[in-house]
Amino acid sequence: MHAHAHTSPPLHLQPSQDREIQFDIPIRQLELRKGERTLDMLDTVEDTKGNNGERGDLIITNLRLIWWSHRSRRTNLSVGYNAIISINIRQATSRLRGPTQALYVLTKYNGSRFEFIFTNLVRNSPRLFTTIQAVFRAYDTTRLYRDLKLRGAIIQDNELKLLPREQIYSKLQGVWNLSSDQGNLGTFIATNIRLVWYANLAQNFNVSMPYIQIRSILVRDSKFGPALVIDTTARSGGYILGFRVDPMEKLEELFKEVSSLWTVYSSNPIFGMDYVLEGQPQTLKDVTVKREQDDVEVVDQDLESGRDVFAAYYADSSKSTDRQPVYSEELGLAVEELREDLTIDALWNVLS
Repeated sequence: MHAHAHTSPPLHLQPSQDREIQFDIPIRQLELRKGERTLDMLDTVEDTKGNNGERGDLIITNLRLIWWSHRSRRTNLSVGYNAIISINIRQATSRLRGPTQALYVLTKYNGSRFEFIFTNLVRNSPRLFTTIQAVFRAYDTTRLYRDLKLRGAIIQDNELKLLPREQIYSKLQGVWNLSSDQGNLGTFIATNIRLVWYANLAQNFNVSMPYIQIRSILVRDSKFGPALVIDTTARSGGYILGFRVDPMEKLEELFKEVSSLWTVYSSNPIFGMDYVLEGQPQTLKDVTVKREQDDVEVVDQDLESGRDVFAAYYADSSKSTDRQPVYSEELGLAVEELREDLTIDALWNVLS
């Protein structure tokens, strides 16, 4: 039984900052991961939806938006671009600026919709709008660097359409994809960013596997004999893909090569965003204060505090009709029936 496993830096165990939304996390968890870069930093931005009236820093990276309050950096947000549904500019009411144009960011995460409203407190500055919209477009058009793709338009005239900064390290003919009962014969390509296989007779039958989405690389027995087995992360679909290469020496050589490329990528991931602003933005390290300042403000929090933060950004846009009115003893009047996970107190705390 062949079972050679490759152990690389556990990329799949690192937080996927571009796919998550986090509220009020420890400041150390806001540190940039490998491959993440600060693209811009705006130091006078209000989180108008959840912290109206508070100034804060907005850090724009190639994976997410990070906002924290000047008053207490324990009050913060991390919004991954993959969770964003839409970005719009609309009128909002800021406690610091009054009625003004603001950036509305609608997101979806873990089945719930959240809305974030950011107001630039620097008057006559469109930088908040232009930068975030441009960076999100750049993220959206570079998904092949980060997402596993099946049957993509990635092959043209029997050649892989290379991504910017992508280099081919090997191209191997006569590789069987073992995903079907009979297997399919095709070509296997290893680059510095991903592994690609496509069928010889149907080039649109293909798979593109970024190293960022690979959990493990193995050589083990299959019903077709020894095979290169690639296990992908749950967030990419949890695929287990097998490839047969003859003779065994060539299979071992391919295994060593892709394992090495995966290790190199793990030490310095390439996420595909080369968006550059005029001037050099500050890094997160530059705008991080010493840890003792985190303890300046002591806030008494009860068990419902986490739910209040959650409720502050909840966008109940999925309902198509109003709920039935019910009598609220707390308010002494009829109100629209609340969702099971909300209370009058929680909503009052959001508005107060």
